[in-house]
Amino acid sequence: MEADEFATGTFARSGQLSLEGFEGSGADWLDEFKPYINDGETVVVSPHKVFGPQTNDPVLQLRKRGVRKVVLGGMLANMCVESHLRDLLEQGFEVHVGSDATAGPRHPVWGDGYKAAMINYAFLAHGVVTTDEVVHWME
Repeated sequence: MEADEFATGTFARSGQLSLEGFEGSGADWLDEFKPYINDGETVVVSPHKVFGPQTNDPVLQLRKRGVRKVVLGGMLANMCVESHLRDLLEQGFEVHVGSDATAGPRHPVWGDGYKAAMINYAFLAHGVVTTDEVVHWME
């Protein structure tokens, strides 16, 4: 998967701290979420390199800002999102997962990765919530 992401430029950026070419790149934020993400308070870290946050700095960035509660979402529910969830929990954060802001792959033999992740989230996370609930909390 890493090799494919590299070959296709899925997370290609000119540098960790640069947003050059990000707008409209396909990795850009959905328009309806931009007001919330680009609010000057939301922490965005560089892409991780495998599944978990150990290869970038979200824990540092969150702690520097005194953040204790995190809402996760993403495109690989049973891989990246769950890896981040587990690490952030181990680091002492309160973590909720956005069920409708998370996607997952379907394996032709083993089944639905999204469903498997949702079951794990119910056991692990402080809550499994919808985007509407998160937006309501942010208002």
